[in-house]
Amino acid sequence: MNKKIAVLGAGSWGTALAVSLSKNKHSLSIWDIDKDHKDSLKEERENLKYLPGVRFDDSIKIADTAEEAVYEADIVLFSAPAQHFRNALDGAMPFLTADMVLVNVAKGIEQKSLMRLSEIAKEKLPEAKYVVLSGPSHAEEVGKGLPTTVVAAAEDLKLAEYVQDIFMNERFRVYTNTDVAGVEFGGALKNTIALGAGISDGMGFGDNAKAALMTRGITEIARLGVRLGAKAETFTGLTGFGDLIVTCTSMHSRNRRCGIMIGEGMSPSEATKKVGMVVEGMYTTKAAYDLAKRCEVEMPITEQIHEVISENIDAKTAVASLMTRQKKHEIEDCFDGRYRTCRLPEY
Repeated sequence: MNKKIAVLGAGSWGTALAVSLSKNKHSLSIWDIDKDHKDSLKEERENLKYLPGVRFDDSIKIADTAEEAVYEADIVLFSAPAQHFRNALDGAMPFLTADMVLVNVAKGIEQKSLMRLSEIAKEKLPEAKYVVLSGPSHAEEVGKGLPTTVVAAAEDLKLAEYVQDIFMNERFRVYTNTDVAGVEFGGALKNTIALGAGISDGMGFGDNAKAALMTRGITEIARLGVRLGAKAETFTGLTGFGDLIVTCTSMHSRNRRCGIMIGEGMSPSEATKKVGMVVEGMYTTKAAYDLAKRCEVEMPITEQIHEVISENIDAKTAVASLMTRQKKHEIEDCFDGRYRTCRLPEY
């Protein structure tokens, strides 16, 4: 089942997925807004800037324009950072046709609108065949062909299964899900908790602290997700706990690395700059904080991380605040009916 696939955005993840898809004998075209970066990809046949050490063969073409990449594509894969997804979609829209399947692999919530990325796509292209691909998947490992498992989520199960068939191979296993909201919230909000895990590591705290942070963190993520229409069970799977584990424990994680530097005393702005790539958690934390306030959802870890990266308090103060909160029962009413009432205004 050879397909033509356009990849818009030649960061580490877009490149790694192109390499994986090329092993399935699909035809790949990659385009990026950065001309110098595209020229380097053409000349080196390797993404030296974002994914060094992973070479790709001649089946992967580097397109000069978005129109060239998208022309007659079966699938258009968007791998721009979450805060640039709207612009990437706007740029591609003149070249998209109704039969193309749109696959988005960015993880985040748009900060200015508080919209999930599928909501942006639905606003602009109500009839689009939209799929989100998410899960515990570092580009560095996928590019090298290390075993990885992700989820393809779409409201239409047959559409998710179509993407499953195209992406899946012996090193890249794909499950399906119809809970788009849950998959997107898990992928986005785990970046906030990963910042916190990194801060904890940078401050020299141990495994106990990180285990607690991750466990209570997924509770917060699920609480907000369910409030906004997601299914609670999604957060127990690959795009919930799975993605949280890998992002909070691996040095491949930009969010964790950024958090470590903050925990060691570096300012959030300096740490972000030193990472050298987009740290999605810095944007998503603000969006999650605002969503929680608007929907009256309790998210104490997210709130404290927001205060730290906004430079309103230091990390030690945040830890003290979390550890001295009012005592409570562990298994709260996180997922009952009252968390399904929040409706955001139209934008």
